Amino acid sequence: MYKIYINGTPLFLASTEEAGGRPSADDRNIVTRYMGNSKLLLSYMDMLEKNPRFDSVTIFAEDADRLFRDFAGQFRIIEAAGGVAYNPKGEVLLIFKRDHWDLPKGKIDEGESREDAALREVLEETGLSAAVLGEYLGVTYHTYRDQKGRRILKYSYWYRMKAENETLKPQAEENIEHAEWREPRAFLESNPVVYGNIRDLLVRELNG
Repeated sequence: MYKIYINGTPLFLASTEEAGGRPSADDRNIVTRYMGNSKLLLSYMDMLEKNPRFDSVTIFAEDADRLFRDFAGQFRIIEAAGGVAYNPKGEVLLIFKRDHWDLPKGKIDEGESREDAALREVLEETGLSAAVLGEYLGVTYHTYRDQKGRRILKYSYWYRMKAENETLKPQAEENIEHAEWREPRAFLESNPVVYGNIRDLLVRELNG
């Protein structure tokens, strides 16, 4: 199953079997079968971009991977990488940017590996002098419109990292206002303004 955030709302692209485990359709959750018509995908993209009132949309087909390829084909793809970095006290490294809490990440440069990009972005955005790359945690997806109005689907690849409890220096040129070490459970329980895919990633980390 694929989970893509569109304007803060999760869109699930699922196999028929996976869709059976999703919530039933109601006035807050849409569940629909994909019959191979990409216009259906475009209509739901438009709806979610303009209307944030739904809790979720689930589109399902026998082949979820093919469904995702059809969906991704409507977008320009950008790949990014970032890190869930912990200090020796178990605090996680967070940044505050554009009125949301986030994890440090950024676009993968041409010829750069995902791992190298993740480390580089964490150091650049937070002022850390060094971090140790750990295991790969997976990929998250979200969409947005660029300055030319084009639809962008961003793949963000995440890695666990370890770092010392250094003084942080947020990257001002990237409009990062704060970089802080925070205890992850207390952070989530404080009901912060945080992107859905970042919350999902932190919750997954807490639950092991």
